[in-house]
Amino acid sequence: MKHFDIEGFLILIITFTLFMLALFFTGFTHDILLEAGVFLVSVKLIIMAHKASVSANKIERKLEEIKEILNKRK
Repeated sequence: MKHFDIEGFLILIITFTLFMLALFFTGFTHDILLEAGVFLVSVKLIIMAHKASVSANKIERKLEEIKEILNKRK
């Protein structure tokens, strides 16, 4: 859970709430597709942030390994 941030979940919850309110007030009109698109973009951004965090941690671990190897050679 260290890769997930509270801001991302907060945005997801707010967007989902607005999506459900739009569904309730407007019904199944063409505007609901726009709302669904906004919700899916929010989800995609959160997924991308998670993947970037995982990738950054992997790179950091690899750099630490390289640093240790170089320090042993000195």
